[in-house]
Amino acid sequence: MRTELNKRIQNLELPERMKRLKISDEGYPIPWFVPYVNNKADFRGMDGEKLGVAVRHHRCWLCGEQMGRFMTSTIGPMCMVTGTIGEPPAHLECAEYAVLACPFLSQPRMRRNEVDLPDGSYVGLALLRNPGVITLWTAKDYKVFQADGGILFKLGTPEHWESYSQGRLATREELIESIDSGMPLLQAEAIKEGHQAQVDLDKKYHKVMETVYAKYGRPEETPRQADIAC
Repeated sequence: MRTELNKRIQNLELPERMKRLKISDEGYPIPWFVPYVNNKADFRGMDGEKLGVAVRHHRCWLCGEQMGRFMTSTIGPMCMVTGTIGEPPAHLECAEYAVLACPFLSQPRMRRNEVDLPDGSYVGLALLRNPGVITLWTAKDYKVFQADGGILFKLGTPEHWESYSQGRLATREELIESIDSGMPLLQAEAIKEGHQAQVDLDKKYHKVMETVYAKYGRPEETPRQADIAC
């Protein structure tokens, strides 16, 4: 097993709680939730047993240590709209490290490799597209509920949140573009479910946009042609 971190992340400070984690052959800390297949970490899935342990015993999804009062969910913009995610939360410092170190989270063009997933692999109930922007959503609580043969986590009201892109804080424009580019996926599902689902989705979209504007401010309105003429 490798002991040195990948050169790409050597300058990042590894949280104390994550120093107990093993290092992958590629030089990345192996999150606690990652399953092993033939003694090799498979970053594409999650360990179903640890999912239960994390929920029952209030464990950090990334380091496996006990959680405190505040819990941070690592979510894409679509999860901001739906208010749900397929994974348990983590410590804020663990999530901050992950969003900077993990290739899939920090590189917008990176794609998950779903080829030849082992039988029985659990990948959660989530959109697998890379949204380009990742939000760290910190709250004091969450709720678990059944959905389509698996479980989802309903996000609590945030104490604070920050969005990241390419290993830095995201701009308002990047976040809005990521939300808008993913909406057709949610709209397609809402259409299947019927009119009320479409109405509910529209309300959720406008609510999250108000949250974005409250944090970043509203985009400047384009001057009307009549105003320009004057």
